[in-house]
Amino acid sequence: MAFGDEASEAFAEIAPYRDGAVYVSYYSGSSEWERHPSGDEVVLVLDGTTTIVLLKNAIEERAFLTEKELVVIPAGVWHRFEDSERLKVMTITPQPTDHRLETPDA
Repeated sequence: MAFGDEASEAFAEIAPYRDGAVYVSYYSGSSEWERHPSGDEVVLVLDGTTTIVLLKNAIEERAFLTEKELVVIPAGVWHRFEDSERLKVMTITPQPTDHRLETPDA
C-alpha cells in the first residue's frame, strides 16, 4: 500500500479515544512500519486477511490474522501489515505514531 494521499483515503477516524482514536481501514497490500511509544494498539480484523509483522529485538515475528481475530501490539514495538487481502480492520491507536519506510533498527 502506498502512503500519503492514498493512505488517508483508506483510514477513517471513528471516534477519539484517550490520547488517540478508534479507526477503521480497508485496503489490500502491505503497510509501512509504525510504532506507538505512548501505549498499546489494539487491532481487530473485521474482514479479509493479513500478516502482522512485529519487530522485537531485531527479529521479525509474523502472525497470520483473519476475520474476528485480535492482537494487542505493545507500546513501542515496530509493526506493519504484510500481504493484506481485502483487509477491513478496526484499531484503537494511541498517538503519537512514528512511521518508517525501511526496516527500523530495533
